[in-house]
Amino acid sequence: MDISTIIMIIGIVFIIISMFLKDKSHKIENDLEDLSINIYQETNALKRRIKTVEEELLVEPNFQIQPKKKSPARQKDAMETFQQVAAQVKAAQVYGSQTTPPAPITQETKPINGILVSQVLALNEQGHSIEEISIRSTLTHTQIQSILATGGRL
Repeated sequence: MDISTIIMIIGIVFIIISMFLKDKSHKIENDLEDLSINIYQETNALKRRIKTVEEELLVEPNFQIQPKKKSPARQKDAMETFQQVAAQVKAAQVYGSQTTPPAPITQETKPINGILVSQVLALNEQGHSIEEISIRSTLTHTQIQSILATGGRL
């Protein structure tokens, strides 16, 4: 037999063997696709959670962090502000973990966020009771009644 014939036969045998071997790149492609979908879903879930927290804390969309203050009096003011925000976050966490709503936090001194006003009006149009609206919007019954009475113009 000629050497070229032997090389040809070996080549044909390798081609036939390669047809029966599993393709590992297909599995890797599927794993990568699953990973991409999971990351996308987790990112969307985090965005929804952040939006919910912003609505609950009445964070305005143009919220900006102020530069560091250097005087001791200003540092004390910053610490008091931090403690107030921490208390609000803790109250929101406690409120979210309780089955019955806590005593209403007075928000008469602060203007009600426009997002909450539109949410209250939309829930009212859907036929929800003031109690349900209060639970979903974290507003007091009097605030909801005043929003509904004025049609959202506070």
